[in-house]
This record gives sequence, C-alpha cells and structure tokens, in this order.
Amino acid sequence: MAVPLWRYLAPGRSRARRVLRVPRAEIPPEGALVFREARVAVMRRDGAVFALDLACTHLGCTVNVTSRQLVCPCHGSTFALDGTPLTGPATRPLGRLEVRDADAHVEVLL
Repeated sequence: MAVPLWRYLAPGRSRARRVLRVPRAEIPPEGALVFREARVAVMRRDGAVFALDLACTHLGCTVNVTSRQLVCPCHGSTFALDGTPLTGPATRPLGRLEVRDADAHVEVLL
C-alpha cells in the first residue's frame, strides 16, 4: 500500500504529460482547431500559435469556441479569443497551455 503512495510523494518525480500533436497546416489562419475531448483549442492569431484550456475558470464547464468569442454554456461567461474574460461570472482568463514547435507540427503539452 505504501509503494503506490510513495510514487506520488517522492521528490523529483513527475507524472508524464500527454502531448497533443497537431499539423501546423491544419490550424486555420485567424481561427481555431478545437479538440473537444481534450478540452483544448489550438489558436492562430497574427501568425502566432497558442493553445487554450477550454475549462471555464468559473466552475470548469467546457467552453464553446465561436468565430468571435468563447462562451461557457453553463453560466454564460464569455471570453475573448485570447482567453481574457469579457463577462462573468468567470473573472480569470482561460489557461494557456505550453506549445512547442516540432517541424511541420505543433505539440501541446496537456
């Protein structure tokens, strides 16, 4: 029983992170590629690629992506396309995920 618990308490150990690998050409210019199951949107704005965690910062519902904003279907929070909150009840921006370049792909660390 102590061995499995030790695995999470031992210093210097971290769980492996999942990686979402996306072909750069599939990310629409000034648009988003949405992965509902992973709750991630890979966005391209002004040539820059970034990824947003689609969990609403109010209570964690999955945010919907539209061409103009991101909308939480549970309580009505809205976010700008960069994840900044526009209307509440959410007051914190959506989380940004780490994105790495990998040749013709981008990798999003989940």
